[in-house]
Amino acid sequence: MSAVSGGSAFSSEQEAALSRGDVDVVVHSLKDLPTDTPGGLTLLPPPGREDVRDALCGSTLAGPRKGARVGTGAPRRVAQLLAVRPDLDIVPIRGNVPPRLRKIETEGLDAVVLAASGLRRLGLDDAIDELLPLDRFPPSPGQGALGIQVRTDASSAPLRDILSTVGDLAVDAETRAERALLAELHGGCSVPVGAYGRTLPDGRLTLFGQVSSLDGTEQFSGTLTGPAVEPEKLGAALAASLVDQGALTILDAVRAVLAVS
Repeated sequence: MSAVSGGSAFSSEQEAALSRGDVDVVVHSLKDLPTDTPGGLTLLPPPGREDVRDALCGSTLAGPRKGARVGTGAPRRVAQLLAVRPDLDIVPIRGNVPPRLRKIETEGLDAVVLAASGLRRLGLDDAIDELLPLDRFPPSPGQGALGIQVRTDASSAPLRDILSTVGDLAVDAETRAERALLAELHGGCSVPVGAYGRTLPDGRLTLFGQVSSLDGTEQFSGTLTGPAVEPEKLGAALAASLVDQGALTILDAVRAVLAVS
């Protein structure tokens, strides 16, 4: 369902429950939340952000033997790994964090790739063997941040006011730029797009983006810096730059593969 829809089926169910009034607030992993917000709902600024990097567990990137078996279920991570280590044997894995870690033993994997944020939130820092560098492995847009979603109706105003007080405006600008880039590329959590926004000491916002082919043989990347008060414009401008380089050719090919897989 995720590959076809370009979004998270689980997040969509949560959004539906929020729209019906079954719940008053939903906390998402922002990287798994589709960029299109349903009418009547809104995202509030995230309350800070965990480590945005991907983590290699079981080995370092330079450590595994040629042809080592590395587990991940994310096309972005597959593409980025193969761009650096084309000899690796990538094994698809799914599930929550602890079961994925156990696959190193139960399925004889040499390593698995997971979000550092999830490992840290679960107190599993000791499982991290290497944090992958952002210049080669930019994360999924929104990775490490929480998506706090509420309704926009008048009855939810007091709740919105309370939750807004814990929002981090710098993180909000960074993640909005990342998600705007993804939206402009018509991507979702199943396409190999990485992005990382960072607020500079002078208050401006810099955004790095990368699009990779599934086999890692082609990568287009770029960086733009602009006013933090216009994060969506920055994301759209960087997306246009990546399109000019040829990113849509890669993404169209990826979607064709995922549609039949």
